[in-house]
Amino acid sequence: MINRIEKDASHFPAQRPIRIGIVAGEISGDLLGARLMRSLLRLNPNIQFEGIGGPEMLAAGCRSLFPMERLSVLGLTEILGRYFELRGIRQHLIRHFRKDPPDVFIGVDSPGFNLGLEEKLRKSGIPSVHYVSPQIWAWRTWRVHKIRRAVDRILVLFPFEAGFYARHGVEATYVGHPLADEIKGDDDPRPHRDRLKLDPDRKTVALLPGSRASELRALSDVFVETALWLHQRHPDIQFVAPFVNRRTRLMFEEAIKRHQAWDLPLVRFHGHSREAMAAADVVLLASGTATLEALLVRRLMVVAYRVSPITYHLVRAFSHIRLYAMPNNLAGRHLVPEYLQHQATTENLGRAVERYLTKPLYAREVLRTFGELAGQLRANASTRAAESVMAMLNAGAAQDSTP
Repeated sequence: MINRIEKDASHFPAQRPIRIGIVAGEISGDLLGARLMRSLLRLNPNIQFEGIGGPEMLAAGCRSLFPMERLSVLGLTEILGRYFELRGIRQHLIRHFRKDPPDVFIGVDSPGFNLGLEEKLRKSGIPSVHYVSPQIWAWRTWRVHKIRRAVDRILVLFPFEAGFYARHGVEATYVGHPLADEIKGDDDPRPHRDRLKLDPDRKTVALLPGSRASELRALSDVFVETALWLHQRHPDIQFVAPFVNRRTRLMFEEAIKRHQAWDLPLVRFHGHSREAMAAADVVLLASGTATLEALLVRRLMVVAYRVSPITYHLVRAFSHIRLYAMPNNLAGRHLVPEYLQHQATTENLGRAVERYLTKPLYAREVLRTFGELAGQLRANASTRAAESVMAMLNAGAAQDSTP
């Protein structure tokens, strides 16, 4: 059941404030939650929010019952170490919302925490919405049964996710992707090179080996080797590499030392990852959210993915897809080169970058498809999500008022 956005979604009865419970567990969810809250307030200013949020949601008017940082955990070991604290926070929220039920509860991403909370609240009669689908279409599909129990509606960011949920009997609304509303790509990298003080006329390749230490360990050496391979064949190429912090930069620089790549024309930055992409002709990057950003920035890309052998075999055993880069999933075909595990070699990556640089018709066709995909995702996501929530509230209010 794919639920399109309903019109006339702002006519909830005005005799009392609408109360919305909302929980985000990390920075990206805080940003999404704040944008959704502001869009809801534009539809109906008479709304009160409480739950858990970060600085953006607090600024938008959320009363946070716990600091969001208490939910921001990564990695199995850290989650196990904080299990009892996280369970205690969830139990407190369940008691709080059962005692004073909101008109709707919205879990923003963080499925490991929010889905269990949503399921308990929904069993208590509180309508439940989840914003941002976990990647169950790619990995461990059986989790859809828990989502079906936990939510009345799920708001999804990608068109193919709506179809997936329709096949599994979950009410889904496709709202578009907020990043697509935020990022407006262009076709000229030279102004971006000027801002980063790069040579505006040289072909430029951006290197983004990831933001996590595990990604840097897996990809730094092969990215440096690929840059050396390209530089030997095309001495006019310049390289740019942005890093999220000093630690990841030092890890990459250790790879430069190992390969004695002292003469590589490489400019390094702290931050500025999106600007580095925009300054490039081609981006060589780790699989992940950055591939979507590169698509929206409209820059050609080559995607690499390496994990530990155990993790790789687990992914292969439980994965339900054969294309991992998000542009390929959106296109439904092998649109951009992606090289996994042992396929992510210097020559494979180098030749894929080189093909973009030497075959302009091929490159132009890929960029044309990027534009089409970005247009599909650019749908004013926060407003559409808010309209869907309000339509759900209106439907419930109308049902309650029926004799």
